[in-house]
Amino acid sequence: MSSIVAVAGGSRGLGRAIVEAILADNKYHVFILSRQTSEEGEKEIGARVLQVDYSDIDNIKTLLEHHKIDTVISALSAKAIGLYEMNLAVASEKSNVTTRYIPSIWGIKYPARQVVVSPLPFGPPKAAVMDFLKTTDLEYSAWYTGFFVDYYVSPPLKSPLDHWTVFIDIANRTAALPGSGDVPVAMSYTMDVAKFVAGSLSLSKWERETLIYNDKLTMNQYVQVVEEVRGEKIQVTYDSLDLLKSGKITELPSHPPMYESVSKDVIQSFLAAFGILFETGEFDLREGYRIQDGLPSLKLQNFRDLLTQGQ
Repeated sequence: MSSIVAVAGGSRGLGRAIVEAILADNKYHVFILSRQTSEEGEKEIGARVLQVDYSDIDNIKTLLEHHKIDTVISALSAKAIGLYEMNLAVASEKSNVTTRYIPSIWGIKYPARQVVVSPLPFGPPKAAVMDFLKTTDLEYSAWYTGFFVDYYVSPPLKSPLDHWTVFIDIANRTAALPGSGDVPVAMSYTMDVAKFVAGSLSLSKWERETLIYNDKLTMNQYVQVVEEVRGEKIQVTYDSLDLLKSGKITELPSHPPMYESVSKDVIQSFLAAFGILFETGEFDLREGYRIQDGLPSLKLQNFRDLLTQGQ
């Protein structure tokens, strides 16, 4: 069991959802690890922020020991993973008080079938951290969550993620699905993931791999559920693997507003990369320990239920 927890990247995104879920449980003391402190942020979230220099392993180790942090949960951003995740893992191994570690995986296994997708540079660093953890005495668990269903149900449902339109443009009743659309894709809701992560802190033993997903349907089936719940027909087209491998996707009506914060080329290549992973079955999570088995009192809502809540 855990008692004092630190969440790296806990100020925003999935990390913040995890911090809030731990606070809601009211069983553990939780810190946020961040490169910058913010009194305003601390008051808003309700957890103390510890300033950390991720480039200095000894600094991280000293911080963990000083605050007697026995459990580290990493929810570092994709960009930060390549820069800091390994140092955080090494410092946790060196710490005299830290015994548990959750790496910032939150997706699929890397490299699952050696699928090479250049716009997704965080795959190799994640794989490297997993290789390192296998050599340590840390009790660790990599959480495989599939894709986040938040992109289809939020808003209106609460989500800590930035809103992106990914393959299904519900607002404009259009979809451009990767490949055939017939390959199962596991999806999880961040708020449920956070709830189960908080719950897992009470478990006496962690499995090295933890699976969690609210639903697993093909993209064609996801579209069908949207049509049934909303009572509207979705106009569907399909992007071939050849198109996806060229770094391109069909532009959907909700994409142009996204270009204000991220360039069109980056969004196209990024979503094309995910499209390849969808169509090649990387998101079809199959074998492994499902956290629901260890925490039967907690429940997951399927895609239809989540979508219905937003109506």
